[in-house]
Amino acid sequence: MTTIQKKEEAIDRLAFLKQLGLSGAALVAFCCSGTLSSCKSNEVSPAAPASATDITLDLTTGTYAGLTTVGGYAYTGSILVAHIKNGSYIALSKVCTHEGSTVQYRSNSDSIYCPNHGATFDTSGVVTGGPARQSLTQYKATLSSDGKSLRITN
Repeated sequence: MTTIQKKEEAIDRLAFLKQLGLSGAALVAFCCSGTLSSCKSNEVSPAAPASATDITLDLTTGTYAGLTTVGGYAYTGSILVAHIKNGSYIALSKVCTHEGSTVQYRSNSDSIYCPNHGATFDTSGVVTGGPARQSLTQYKATLSSDGKSLRITN
C-alpha cells in the first residue's frame, strides 16, 4: 500500500504543478493585455500640485518684467505664466501631458505649444491638437491693483 500512496502523491503534485503553470500564464496574459493603466499609453498625468500653490511674482524685477507686455511669458517652478492677447494673464502647468516636455506660449496664435511632438493647447490648457490628449493643469492668475505683482494660486 505504501507504493500506491506515493504514486497518488506524485500525481497530485504533477496536477498541482500543471495548475500552477496555467495560473502563472493567466497572470502574465492579464498583465500584458493592456488592463494595467501604466501599460496603456505614454501620456503623462497632468502635474498635480503636491500642496496648495500660492506664488506672488514681482513684475518689476528683470525675471518677470516681460510679463507686463502682451505676448510675454515666463516660468516659475513648474508653471508657465503668460500675458495673453486679451490683456489677461494665464498660469498653466508647463509640463506637456504627452511626454513631459516643457511647453511654450506662442503670442502669434495665442496658444500653448509643445516643441517636442507638436501638441497644442488653448490658453485655458485644453488640448487643441495631438498627440497630447489631456489638458494642462490651470491655475488662477490675479494681477494686483497696482499692476506690480501677479499672484498664482490653485
